[in-house]
Amino acid sequence: MAGRFAPSPTGPLHIGSLVTAIASYLEARKRQTSWFLRIDDLDSPRSAIGATDQILRDLDAHGLHWDGSIQYQSSQLEAYQLAISKLEEAGLIFYCGCSRKDTRGHNYYPGTCRDNKIFRIGYAIRIQTNNVNIEFSDGIRGPCKHSLESLGGDFILRRRDGLISYHLATAIDDGNSKIDHVIRGSDLLNETSKQRYLMELLNLTPPEYAHIPIIADRHGVKLSKRSGAKPVNAVDAVNNWLTASRFLGLSPPLEAHKWGLQEVIHWAKENWKLNSVPKESSLIMDN
Repeated sequence: MAGRFAPSPTGPLHIGSLVTAIASYLEARKRQTSWFLRIDDLDSPRSAIGATDQILRDLDAHGLHWDGSIQYQSSQLEAYQLAISKLEEAGLIFYCGCSRKDTRGHNYYPGTCRDNKIFRIGYAIRIQTNNVNIEFSDGIRGPCKHSLESLGGDFILRRRDGLISYHLATAIDDGNSKIDHVIRGSDLLNETSKQRYLMELLNLTPPEYAHIPIIADRHGVKLSKRSGAKPVNAVDAVNNWLTASRFLGLSPPLEAHKWGLQEVIHWAKENWKLNSVPKESSLIMDN
């Protein structure tokens, strides 16, 4: 069994994405399972040249060594299309020509194109959600229950430009029998219900989830590549590990800043407890 870290190559790692990598790595090592690396590179218009290589260098510089070969979502297109075909055979998808303007003012997709069952060029593919409720237990936040209608209703599986959606690709990849636990940011908590819904329809086994708090700037905006978050400085790997450890509920000793990287990593492995991770962030960083 295994955990995974799945960055998008839209830019270098920042402290928020590094914290997620460290949390998922520590949980995998605590469970004595593999830790896989997946590059979520489907959104090619947003991918940055050289970003994947930089991410790999940053992970390596922080002692975050993955197991096995790297998986690229761009090599899984056949599996994603097969999933769409299965859902189509079950009568659960439809072709949608609605623009954002068409759905503006609605809390959830109003069903405008739900009767469009025949392929149409330039149309998105949506999945019918039928007001389903999804329940699961999160390793940090406990019991979670979402109505898919409250999360926007019928959601997109393939965009109008032909790109596979994050929800479908992630459901297929995380529903892999090798993945049994996923650690990621709390900003994706709602998306988990959509992905579990797809896993259920496709007879995949959902992993255990734990959603760590996100790091925000002083204005409450999540640190992200899109908001211009500063790249991590690999030269400062020890301090980066200590910052991440404190954020995740660990208490490194005062002398830890004098340790070498491997000593810090060993200490973090020995002291890691998922149930010590706080539900809310206590760290504010500048972009």
